[in-house]
Amino acid sequence: MADSAEARRRWFGLFFLALAAGMLIWGQTVLKPYLTGFLFLLYWALCFVLTGLAIITALLDMRATRRRIRREQRELIERTWRDIHDKPDDWDKIK
Repeated sequence: MADSAEARRRWFGLFFLALAAGMLIWGQTVLKPYLTGFLFLLYWALCFVLTGLAIITALLDMRATRRRIRREQRELIERTWRDIHDKPDDWDKIK
């Protein structure tokens, strides 16, 4: 189940992605006539940085999710192995 760190990572990713999308829409519509020269470069660089932060957050979340899945699979295998070996041997009764 998702813990607080996982939820926080996903909220940050969503936040960065929403900011970048909002900047893209505003930059192409409302602010287009005002974005010239250095302000143009600064605005789109900030949009690029926010997009990069969203990507990095998604990659970190993917890595953490893979690590959690591997740990859960390992625990499941170990628990199953213990359950198999802790049961009484019924093979003698079958023969």
